[in-house]
Amino acid sequence: MEYNAALAMAAIDPTEIRRAIFAGEMFLEYLPMVDLQDGDRCVGCEALVRWRRDGAVVPPLAFIPAIENTPVSGLLTYWVIDRMASELGGWLRTFDDVHVAINVPPEVLGRGGLEYAAYKANLLSVRSRLVLEITERGAPDHLGLQELRSIAQDDEVLIAMDDIGIDGGSMLAFARTPVDVLKLDRSVIARIGGEDEDSTLDELTKLVGIGRQRFVAEGVEHARQAEILRGIGVQWAQGWLYSRALPATEFIAWHAAHG
Repeated sequence: MEYNAALAMAAIDPTEIRRAIFAGEMFLEYLPMVDLQDGDRCVGCEALVRWRRDGAVVPPLAFIPAIENTPVSGLLTYWVIDRMASELGGWLRTFDDVHVAINVPPEVLGRGGLEYAAYKANLLSVRSRLVLEITERGAPDHLGLQELRSIAQDDEVLIAMDDIGIDGGSMLAFARTPVDVLKLDRSVIARIGGEDEDSTLDELTKLVGIGRQRFVAEGVEHARQAEILRGIGVQWAQGWLYSRALPATEFIAWHAAHG
């Protein structure tokens, strides 16, 4: 059944998503991430939540906005942590050079739920290889920033800022937040090969040249993009050039072939 994004977005209510979580309609896929500077070796993945609704798979961008700043946002985040632990916890404990990234809405930070969810999911022993991804579209509040700073000081969980552009606003956003990883938005990577490629590469080179964080390129689809990003110094990449998002068992097999 073909998924109709416009129809789904118009019809979704947070209570539907709460019901879907408890009805077992949500599931995870894992998007591999590779090391551009080390032969495209798999270094981990990003956990992506999907919704199997009325015979169609609903992507996160179609339903996540409906639960932003609602209690369901935290509920889904804790569900993702628990499910990821059940599917990849053993894999994380087996390999000490891999990580899993989890998207965390800013309103969830600073309330203690993340730590408790990780404790209940038996992930505290591998917390140094968890990456919490927050977006620059929603800055954490005072409590959220306190938790991020505490994590940064303890050198435990890695913090990533998602959807980074190459304008001044993005620079200010991540300068205010203690982050270990910056994820370059796919719209930036798509400009490589376009008419504004030269200016894009100039800005990317300046950004990567700061050298304070690790950079991840999202949406890499062509070998030339990967080669240019490698030359600039971007460390990690993900995208269809390497793999689509995979169910847990397929991702583990993909890592075995590319680790």
